[in-house]
Amino acid sequence: MCGRYAASRRPEDLVGLFEVEKWEPEETLEPDWNVAPTKEVYAILERPVKDAADRRPVRQLRALKWGLVPSWAKSPEGAARMINARAETLHEKPSFRKAFLARRCILPADGYYEWVTGPDERDLEVAGKKKRPRKQPYFVTPADGSVMAMAGLYEFWRDRTLPDEHPLAWWVTCSVITTEAAAGPLGVAPAEGPQSLSDIHPRMPLMLTPDRWDAWLDPSRTEEEALRGLLEPPEGGLMRAYAVGTAVSNVRNNGPELLKELEGPEEGTLF
Repeated sequence: MCGRYAASRRPEDLVGLFEVEKWEPEETLEPDWNVAPTKEVYAILERPVKDAADRRPVRQLRALKWGLVPSWAKSPEGAARMINARAETLHEKPSFRKAFLARRCILPADGYYEWVTGPDERDLEVAGKKKRPRKQPYFVTPADGSVMAMAGLYEFWRDRTLPDEHPLAWWVTCSVITTEAAAGPLGVAPAEGPQSLSDIHPRMPLMLTPDRWDAWLDPSRTEEEALRGLLEPPEGGLMRAYAVGTAVSNVRNNGPELLKELEGPEEGTLF
């Protein structure tokens, strides 16, 4: 899954990297090293510019709320539960199917956090002890230091309790697509701990390599089978993972120190 990630790149850098044509400086977000559900996040998408005479799709950098609210939802209350969409089934799900065919985006990140539970804590759970398991967080990021382009979907939702002219009348929300975690060796693995992404968690965000960006963002591509072909995970060995401090487990903590690499798992959280 993807329940937390880091996004500290400047919008100017993202504009250049993704060949963005339109970006509004007032939508600038502060660097965030502990992005949690319901926060605003950057998304790359292609669609016509509102009220423009030219109706061609324009590649844009937008700030969206993480946690998809389907257009037909009566309220946004379930948004925090729709932060992820499973690649294997999203074409079948009412909440994601229309967005998959027409509203796809890229969510740029430094990488994502995932937590594993040490074997001692697992044994306590199995034994029925009342100890809450202490989980070791890992940061997963491209091995070459590049931006992680996570595949995403976005949707529009109209708040009918507000008048048309209200700035919050429309919500634009998004979800991260996840896939089965790679079982092959990491590009860079820690000396002690997991040697593959599947050792950490059975799911992972779907990362799009640059050769798929244009096809994924192109709104004219609406044929389901062709789009499902873009959901194949990239080749193995592209990622690295390393242990980070448990401070990231608290959403109130934020800062570059959260990405500091530990020599090994913290005491009491052995993998």
